[in-house]
Amino acid sequence: MEPPAHEPDPRHIAAPSAPALLSYPHGRLLRDGTPHRVLAGSLHYFRVHPAQWADRLERLAAMGLNTVDAYIAWNVHEQRRGRLRFDGGRDLGRFFDLAQDTGLDVIVRPGPYICAEWDNGGLPAWLTGMPGMRPRSSYPPYLDEVARWFDTLVPQIAAAQAAYGGPVVAVQVENEYGSYGDDRAHLEWLRDALTGRGVGELLFTADGPTALMQDGGSLPGTLAAATFGSDPAAAAALLRSRRAGEPFLCAEFWNGWFDHWGERHHVRSVDSAAGTLAGILDAGGSVSLYMAHGGTNAGLGSGANHDGARLQPTVTSYDSDAPIAENGALRPKFHRFRDLLLAATGAVPRPLPPDPPLLAPRTLRPVPGAGLLAGLAALAPAVVSPHPPSFEELGQPSGLLLYRARPLVPEGSHELTVHGLHDRAQVFADGTPLGVLDQETGTLPLTGTGRRVALDLLVENQGRINYGPLLGQGKGILGGVRIGPRLVHSWSVHGLPLDEWTREDVHRAPTVALPAGGSGFATADLDLDTPADTFLALPGFGKGFVWVNGKLLGRHWEIGPQITLYVPAPLLTAGRNTITVLELERFGDRIELRDRPELGPPEEYVETFG
Repeated sequence: MEPPAHEPDPRHIAAPSAPALLSYPHGRLLRDGTPHRVLAGSLHYFRVHPAQWADRLERLAAMGLNTVDAYIAWNVHEQRRGRLRFDGGRDLGRFFDLAQDTGLDVIVRPGPYICAEWDNGGLPAWLTGMPGMRPRSSYPPYLDEVARWFDTLVPQIAAAQAAYGGPVVAVQVENEYGSYGDDRAHLEWLRDALTGRGVGELLFTADGPTALMQDGGSLPGTLAAATFGSDPAAAAALLRSRRAGEPFLCAEFWNGWFDHWGERHHVRSVDSAAGTLAGILDAGGSVSLYMAHGGTNAGLGSGANHDGARLQPTVTSYDSDAPIAENGALRPKFHRFRDLLLAATGAVPRPLPPDPPLLAPRTLRPVPGAGLLAGLAALAPAVVSPHPPSFEELGQPSGLLLYRARPLVPEGSHELTVHGLHDRAQVFADGTPLGVLDQETGTLPLTGTGRRVALDLLVENQGRINYGPLLGQGKGILGGVRIGPRLVHSWSVHGLPLDEWTREDVHRAPTVALPAGGSGFATADLDLDTPADTFLALPGFGKGFVWVNGKLLGRHWEIGPQITLYVPAPLLTAGRNTITVLELERFGDRIELRDRPELGPPEEYVETFG
């Protein structure tokens, strides 16, 4: 099929007449005609509270970096189709302005696919949930939606370009496409979609340092960069053998790594990370530290991977063992990197900002509220369906679905089977827990008495897959529920998009039903004179979600590795603050505020390519 043609949008900005600020006319990178090295750090505006953007950008600059590298997550700006938002923590213009005020250039990576361990790789769930959708390809319905999104997004990027006095000096075409596909027409369309909407600064692609990945993801005439965590000499040699007239650019240097629930906390030693960074600089390369500051998968933003057998949900923290910690603290890795970067440039060091203040530790007593099943059922109207509908069929991107049915079950033991489960189901019969299923097909024993059973399945979307061929996979119960050989029909379903609840919704939730069963909602009050950062722990709790003053921090889960949740000071106020917990399994007896993070037992991890 041919990609669709799109008429120019009146909001498009003409490509600037001035030449791109970054160029490489003889294979050497220049900035406004002067030899230059891009020394960038990745920082995702959607993982940092907007009141902290300026502080975190200042810390990047203090490390000796001259550029900030930022993805743009489509699903942050258009969670529901047609409802575009660029306010508050989505205000790209303000983020660009703050970067420029800090003296940083900006590299923009608009995707539309970004991976980033972010839910669905940044693609909206409504998009990948469209019947027959084929994302990341030249499938016309996909490009139609990207074109509509780019009509709004790209002119904002174009207006912030260096040619117009802004900080944007480079824009990436897609993201690591060579790890996914080889649809050259798709990449060419995206490149032309950027330039046709006014992007005139340097364009580049970024892919892993293998011939296969570079073959699939690079474009003739567009700078080819590499992403890697080790062996910079091999990456430089590969790129130079393929692109002799181009400078060496490491678009992502993985100096740390992210974590999945149920695994260990990944770290990378200072010596290991600094050795690879030194190798990139010694090879004459430009580099972007991934991550310079990781931040937080606040709300339900964390994505997931799949190892071929099982889903691997990503934890709430995106600290990533970065040189600038989740709360902004400067780690030993920061100081070693700073020495290397300043030595490479000879720049005058900036003053080092102090670590942000922290609340003194304290313990709070949770007060139980509405019980789990009764509380959740009371918070959302039921949708009646003959089959268990998916998240996509209900138009709900994230959160929970409470499926309820009343099948007639004969006396004796029967096998209850759930097919196509994505991702985790707590199963109840007449309010009694039967167990938890977390595989796509799983079974539990169900005892019948010859009466109808109140069957409840509370299904959690644990994060959409952000990398690989399962991108865009649906959530909920995608098959059916059987008792023995017989399918269960006649469902009522309560949709619970937790990350879309307002402050009023969160305040009301604990009051909608009586406490019951040791799970459900609980609250605790926190009185403060002066707000500051803190780290929240829930000893004895099992699994669930936490809000502070109506803002969803994210998930907690006793299997770790993450123990504490970072609470940024801007979420707190002087006076009374309210912590709300939705606990899916069992309450603990206290909530702790700590003065240091606990991200779990460490494991050294260095990503390599064989």
